[in-house]
Amino acid sequence: MKKIILGILVIFGLSNNMYAENIHPITREMGSGTRGAFVEIFGIQKEIKGKKVDAISQKAEVTNSTGVMITSIANSKNAIGYISLGSLKDNVKALKIDGVYPNLDTIINKSYKISRPFNLVTKQENDLIKDFLDYAINAKDIIEKAGYVATKQIPFISKKPNGKLIIAGSSSIYPLIEKITESYRIINPNANIEVLQSDSTTGINAVLDGTADIGMVSRELKPTEIKRGIKTHIIAIDGLAVIVNKANKLDSITKEDIKKIFLGEIKQWGDLK
Repeated sequence: MKKIILGILVIFGLSNNMYAENIHPITREMGSGTRGAFVEIFGIQKEIKGKKVDAISQKAEVTNSTGVMITSIANSKNAIGYISLGSLKDNVKALKIDGVYPNLDTIINKSYKISRPFNLVTKQENDLIKDFLDYAINAKDIIEKAGYVATKQIPFISKKPNGKLIIAGSSSIYPLIEKITESYRIINPNANIEVLQSDSTTGINAVLDGTADIGMVSRELKPTEIKRGIKTHIIAIDGLAVIVNKANKLDSITKEDIKKIFLGEIKQWGDLK
């Protein structure tokens, strides 16, 4: 019987040692758009007074940026976490979810269903904000080269407005907006643009209080945020990749098991289906 069990573990890519080891889940901080999207997509929620709230286990390690998440997973053999697909590096491994590997093709054909919008949000608009938004939304080549799905592509001609823009928010969107900003500066050298990374909620609040012109939000906006006068502009569709250490023998996982891991219900690799 023991030989049979060990054989099954090998088939599923789990060594005997790994089978008995504890899973080390790592999550983003509260306020992160990536965390918000992850919780909603996987149903990692509990209901309190008729409202669904984040239920990620308090035993999960919390990290405050995409870069730190990747480094943490790369340095911990039993870690599991999640990032924007466009941020995926070769020092960690993305898992198939329900048998489908995350990439641009599977997001476009919708066989990989773990995706969310990349939004730029505004409250007030001027000529420079409008010009930049028009460019960003139509920057198909930059968006797809970065590993995301573009939503539009129509001809763009800059009116070259003068002024300063402050863009703040999601660390997941930050690398893409940096690339778009570099390209836009060439087209419109009259623009002075500063891009600051934090998280999606901070980006929304910065727009609302007037300390930023554009917010980067890597999740769906809440009705309460929209009621405060926020306007959304979807620039891309992003896949969420669930990642593990490269030494991990696991290649595929179910959506349900991911949910149970982050709820704290599955604690060891051997408990996976």
